[in-house]
Amino acid sequence: MFEKEFMKKAISLSQENIKKGGGPFGAVIVKDGKILATGCNRVTCNNDPTAHAEVSAIRKACKKLKNFSLEGCEIYSSCEPCPMCLSAIYWAHIGKLYYGNTKKDAAKIGFDDSFIYDELDLPAEKRKIPALQHLHTEALEAFNEWKKSENKVEY
Repeated sequence: MFEKEFMKKAISLSQENIKKGGGPFGAVIVKDGKILATGCNRVTCNNDPTAHAEVSAIRKACKKLKNFSLEGCEIYSSCEPCPMCLSAIYWAHIGKLYYGNTKKDAAKIGFDDSFIYDELDLPAEKRKIPALQHLHTEALEAFNEWKKSENKVEY
C-alpha cells in the first residue's frame, strides 16, 4: 500500500544528496510498513557507476536481512529507475515500485537513459559495445558443474 511518508523520504534524500555532492536521486526500501534501508546516488562521489540510489538501497537491505531476496518489500524512488536499477529491483524480487519523477523528467536535466533502451533493441553484434561470443564450449563447463552441484542456492 502506498505510503506518502516513504515517498516524501525518498524525495528528501534526493534533495539532501545534492548538498553532499551526489546526484538528485533517493530511494527507500520498506518491509512491513517500516523503512528497511535507504540509498542515494553516489556515482561521482564514489567513482562507481553502479552507485545509484536504488542499487545502494538494495545492497543495504539485503545486507540487513542477510538475504539476496527482498520479497515482501516495496521500493520508493524519487525517480523512475534506470534500466540497471529496474533490473536490480526485479532480481531482488521487490514486490512493488513507487516513483516520483519520470525518466523523461530525468532526461531533461541530463540523466538520459534512452541510449541504453535503444541499444538493447539492437542485435548484440550491432551495439556500440559489440558483444562477441567466444569459447562457448569451455564456458558451458561451469554451467554443467552448477547444474550437477548439490551445494547451489537457486534464486
